[in-house]
Amino acid sequence: MNRVYLDHNATTPLRPEVRDRMIPFLGDLFGNPSSAHSFGQEVKPHLEEARRLIADQLGTSPNQLVFTSGGTESDNAAIKGVAFAAGKGHLVTPLIEHPAVLQTVSWLAKKGFEATYIPVGSSGVVDPDDVRKAIRPDTLLVSVMHVNNEIGTIQPVEEISAITRELGVLFHSDAVQSFGKMPTKVDDLGADLVSIAAHKIYGPKGVGALYIRKGTRIDPLIIGGAQEKRRRSGTENIPGIVGFGEAILHAEKERQEIYNRLVSLRKKLVTGLTGQIPEIWINGDPERTFPSTVSASIARVEGESMLLSLDMEGIAVSTGSACSSGSLEPSHVLVSLGIDPMLAQGTLRFSMGRQTTSEEIDYLLEVFPPIIQRLRAMSPLRASQAG
Repeated sequence: MNRVYLDHNATTPLRPEVRDRMIPFLGDLFGNPSSAHSFGQEVKPHLEEARRLIADQLGTSPNQLVFTSGGTESDNAAIKGVAFAAGKGHLVTPLIEHPAVLQTVSWLAKKGFEATYIPVGSSGVVDPDDVRKAIRPDTLLVSVMHVNNEIGTIQPVEEISAITRELGVLFHSDAVQSFGKMPTKVDDLGADLVSIAAHKIYGPKGVGALYIRKGTRIDPLIIGGAQEKRRRSGTENIPGIVGFGEAILHAEKERQEIYNRLVSLRKKLVTGLTGQIPEIWINGDPERTFPSTVSASIARVEGESMLLSLDMEGIAVSTGSACSSGSLEPSHVLVSLGIDPMLAQGTLRFSMGRQTTSEEIDYLLEVFPPIIQRLRAMSPLRASQAG
């Protein structure tokens, strides 16, 4: 049976070169970089070299980069850090953000901060004017992700950051889905804080980073020792950090080549899906969607049933709703786009990567339409939905 992985937005396979770079730090190079003896000091240069490699791709100095356990911690550290440093104030974020942002803002709202959630139309793109209207004199931070993880829409962060700079408000962007895949120079983005992670670019899980622009007032999320210049305590994950540095080194070299190939693959996938499956909708603005991602809502069928049926054919995708995690609620992103909740439950996300081939897309387009026909024939309740 063919095995096809089309869930790269969830995670990516570890690149062999990254694994090879990490192996010495799982063996003889085991020292703690905070230790003054030779075991620690022979490791520390590798930590700082990885920091430099990652900082270079952000267009910043290494001392403005703090290593974390991943994108979720980076988002929490950015938003809570700004809030804790201020003590009180107002936060702004769109309704389509990653839960690591939305739930952090919601948690702070329960602790006495105020929050405004910006609605997003059917395009899945935030309107910068809506951000301007939401900002108040007491607004501390605006948080808008660079590329949406569910539907792939590229947000106008440059325009939004121009507004926040004009109004003297800090700007944070979750760039987990864009770092290493498209330009993410912090000055071009205009961001004061940027969250990134390794496992979206063929690096290891459990490691990420937060860029903090010099002069930004932020309290540490994790306190204890003096690691990361007291901005994030805890012994650094050296194998993971070294792997992160190696991953971005390779990602940058092949970034444009992969982007161009993904554009072709996405066109083939969208054309095939819409040409063979009736009552299907591709979500998000097609002119502002990163080409790795296709979010498709299909009437009269459930996302989980499609996912499991594809898995039986060796194809891995994800649903556009949370039903696979035990919740019956549709995706907050799709609902924010104005998609009917019943249709939202019939959504799949196909996310391609550096190893995705045209033949794999052919295989998907061969097995998927018959799956839809079978599932629709089995579901009289869904059949009545069309009427």
